[in-house]
Amino acid sequence: MALHARQILKADSTVHPHPVSAAPEMRYPLIALTSQLQAIAGEFRNAAFASSLGAEDMVVTDAIFTQDLPIAVFTLDTGRLPDETLDLLQRMRGRYSREVEVFRPDAADVQGYVSAHGANAFYESVELRKSCCHIRKVAPLSRALAGRDAWVTGLRRAQSVTRTDLPLREFDAAHGLVKFNPLAEWSEQEVWAYVRDREVPYNALHDRGYPSIGCGPCTRAIRHGEDVRAGRWWWESRDRKECGIHLSPLAKQTGETTT
Repeated sequence: MALHARQILKADSTVHPHPVSAAPEMRYPLIALTSQLQAIAGEFRNAAFASSLGAEDMVVTDAIFTQDLPIAVFTLDTGRLPDETLDLLQRMRGRYSREVEVFRPDAADVQGYVSAHGANAFYESVELRKSCCHIRKVAPLSRALAGRDAWVTGLRRAQSVTRTDLPLREFDAAHGLVKFNPLAEWSEQEVWAYVRDREVPYNALHDRGYPSIGCGPCTRAIRHGEDVRAGRWWWESRDRKECGIHLSPLAKQTGETTT
């Protein structure tokens, strides 16, 4: 089946109460998602999915695990994740028969940053925040992708202004890998319809107004009317709210980074 196909299944919105509303007739392209993932697994022998453990990533993880696809799943433990995120990892182990590999930052690099700048220096400037993100996220990601021939994300175009042109398939020049974004066309309502319908475990912070969750000190609940990533690095301009894991075409030309 073509990767752009969007076959629709009906969802039941009664499984989990959640701030994002989805009517009982809300639908989501499950078969299109599984077809994309099957195609990736068929084309690449050593593909991996990088999960941030957000709602979107739980959708992709559930699709990979329930279909028993040969795509590895890993996540990054930055050392400053909320307790609720770590709890989700434990619940995933109880739900699925496969493990999620965890990559952590180099302890010496973390200590060097803290000694030179302070534990919370990321509040002081964009440069110091990006430096912290590089140590805790970007460098561990590079280790996680070493030896892979493709990687998968849970990114969506509607998440932020930095992702509006997100393709389903692209070449990640930074890592020399083909990169897939199978949820690029999904809406937030479709994500939550899938989560409810299939009773997928998710981060408890989503029920407290946190649609996008990163490190604890860098994430807050959003206010009514704010975009879904307004709670990430809320002290910065909305067009710069990225950690460096995902590089946009513009960023490759200007040297700016995005996630």
